[in-house]
Amino acid sequence: MSRAELLEAWHGHLALGLRRSPHTVRAYDKAAERLLTRLDLAEWDDVAELSTAALRTHLASRRADGLSNASTARELSALKGFIAFARTQAGHAVSDPPRLRGPRIKKGLPRPVTPDDAIGLADTVEALAADDWIGARDRAVLLLLYGAGMRIAEALSLTASALPLGERLTVTGKGGKQRVVPLIPIVREAVADYAERCPWPLPAEEPLFRGAKGGPLVQGVVQRTTARARKALGLPDSATPHALRHSFATHLLGAGADLRSLQELLGHASLGSTQIYTKVDAASLLETYRSAHPRERD
Repeated sequence: MSRAELLEAWHGHLALGLRRSPHTVRAYDKAAERLLTRLDLAEWDDVAELSTAALRTHLASRRADGLSNASTARELSALKGFIAFARTQAGHAVSDPPRLRGPRIKKGLPRPVTPDDAIGLADTVEALAADDWIGARDRAVLLLLYGAGMRIAEALSLTASALPLGERLTVTGKGGKQRVVPLIPIVREAVADYAERCPWPLPAEEPLFRGAKGGPLVQGVVQRTTARARKALGLPDSATPHALRHSFATHLLGAGADLRSLQELLGHASLGSTQIYTKVDAASLLETYRSAHPRERD
């Protein structure tokens, strides 16, 4: 077989067999292509018989290319899936991938996740889901938290009457206070993808996000799936669903958003609640100062 044929079969397995989202398919395709190219593999048997040591060496070379811990963990997850698929294609009795743990990052003080890690969490909860529609659901929920700054309770209280999502969404927060949040395309597309895949009817006044048996999705399920994803990515325990809302605020502040606007977007009753994000962003502001101040460059 040719390398292109291996990649075509892998792509079809992801896109048609597992019905993974296009962005997940692209990422997993690229990971497999890098492995095949770097190790000069062109047969299913060659991939199936890849040793743990060879996989570790390949990942070490990727780290040398500048890959972060979280990105390395995502790549490892993709390659394990590819090798398991190769073993099935090669007719091996056991399709389990090599036992190799991903990199860990040291636990520290609670902090917002990086933009890459936030998207990585959303992509990974989808990749780890048992059913494609559940993966699409979990990804949509996490993107509402990070992309729109919603509380998890606010996201799960949405009804199907919100569909189809536009560029703005009215959210009911604490104390019944309503606010309008803007929705970026990646969030709208994720929710639309979930709604299309959901096997349960979605009447307008019923919950938008459904559990596996059709009832309302509960916070505990989202928290558990996020915990699985952060473990797979080697992220700290502080990378929770609420941390995504926290990250939304911190990243906007770092990009120049003013506190009053941030207060409105988050639905805080007082400006004091929003000001905690100035402390969180202090480290990045200090780094900016050190890199920009003339005396610091002397």
